[in-house]
Amino acid sequence: MHKITDFIQLTNHQDKDKNRDLNMYICGIEKCKPGHSWGPGIRDHYLIHYVINGKGKFIINKQEYLINAKQGFLIVPDTISFYQADNDEPWFYIWLGFNGLMAETYLKRSGLSINNPVFSYAGNELEEIIRKMISLKEINSTNQMLLTGYLYHFLAYISKVQEQDKAKHISKNKYIKLALDYITYNYSRQISIEEISEYIGLDRTYFFTIFKKEMGISPQKYLINFRLNQACKLMKNTELSIAEISRSVGYQDPLYFSKLFKKEKGLSPSKYRKLNMRSEIIVSK
Repeated sequence: MHKITDFIQLTNHQDKDKNRDLNMYICGIEKCKPGHSWGPGIRDHYLIHYVINGKGKFIINKQEYLINAKQGFLIVPDTISFYQADNDEPWFYIWLGFNGLMAETYLKRSGLSINNPVFSYAGNELEEIIRKMISLKEINSTNQMLLTGYLYHFLAYISKVQEQDKAKHISKNKYIKLALDYITYNYSRQISIEEISEYIGLDRTYFFTIFKKEMGISPQKYLINFRLNQACKLMKNTELSIAEISRSVGYQDPLYFSKLFKKEKGLSPSKYRKLNMRSEIIVSK
C-alpha cells in the first residue's frame, strides 16, 4: 500500500539488553501514498516520526493533532495511537524506534511526553542522522555503538530546540516585566508606548506583538487601564480635584481625562466619585 524508501532494523528489540539506557530498534525513511494509515494500535517501544514534507494527522490519548512539514510526533509504548497521511499532500517522513531504561527520561528532557507528543524542528539534522543510520547496513558491535550515538544526537537536537524555545519565552517574560515595572513607576508622566519599547530595548512593533500575546491586551490599553484604576483610588481623597487627579495619572488635559474615564468606566469622574462616596457611607453605617 505504500513505498518504504529505505530502513534499517536491528535484531528483535525484545531480545536486546534491556538494562541499557537506550536501545535502538528501527529507523527509516518513507514516502507514503495518499491516505496511508497505521492503527489504531499499540507499540511496545517509543517511536518518533518527523515529517520532511507533506502533512497528515496523528491521534494519541484521544487527542488529535494535525502534523505539517518540519513537525514530528511521538508514539509511546502501550498506548493506542493512529496516524494517517493527508489525501492531497501525503507526508514524507523519517522514523526512529527505540526503548531503554532512560528512554522516557531523555524524551522528557526533549520536551516530549504522552501529553506533549508534537514538536517542531526547522533544520535538516534529523534527516541527516537517519540517513547515516541507514547507511550502516551491517549490524556489528561497532556499528551498534554508532547507532546508539546517533540516537543520542537525534534526541539532543530536539532537546536543544525545546530549550531555545523555553529561553525565548523566558526572555519575553523578562521584557514584559520590565514594561510593567516601567508603567508602574512612570504612569504619572506623559509616557508613550515608543518610550517604553525604547527603554526595554525592543522594536515597537515586536514589543506590541509579544505584550498583547502575553497580556491579552495592547500596551496602550494596559497603560490606560492602569492610569484610570489609579485615578479611581485617588478619588477617595476628597481634597484632590478632578483636574489634580487627571494630572497625577499622566493626563495634563482634564477634559480629555474625563472623556476617557467616562468611555472606559461608564461614568464621568465626578459621578463615579459621588457614587463611590455614597457606597462608602452606606457601608460605614
